[in-house]
Amino acid sequence: MASIFAKIVAGDIPSYKIYEDEKTYAFLDIHPEVRGHVLVIPKIEVDKIYELPDEDYVALWQSVKKIAKHMEEVLGARVIMKVVGTDVPHAHVHLTPLDENWEYGKTLELSEAEFKEIQEKLAM
Repeated sequence: MASIFAKIVAGDIPSYKIYEDEKTYAFLDIHPEVRGHVLVIPKIEVDKIYELPDEDYVALWQSVKKIAKHMEEVLGARVIMKVVGTDVPHAHVHLTPLDENWEYGKTLELSEAEFKEIQEKLAM
């Protein structure tokens, strides 16, 4: 059964896309820890990052690097990269800008307008 992320890549579920290339897709987390919380995923569905074929593993980290640098330039904040790997059975990397209001385990409720504003700011 396809994960929610595979359904996002297929276009079956909408997302606030930030970046896409041949092998990766990046979008805003709908349960963000901070404004600008982005998820970067490989387009192929595997549960764990270390299960990715080498080519897709490298492509994922190249996209993470490119997006994190862009986020730092646009937002003016250092970006934290996290691989948790337990919340969705599809490999992914969390990119979260450092925010003085961040609290572990806390998520924000954002309006559609707020999501679209952040998407426009971060889109590549």
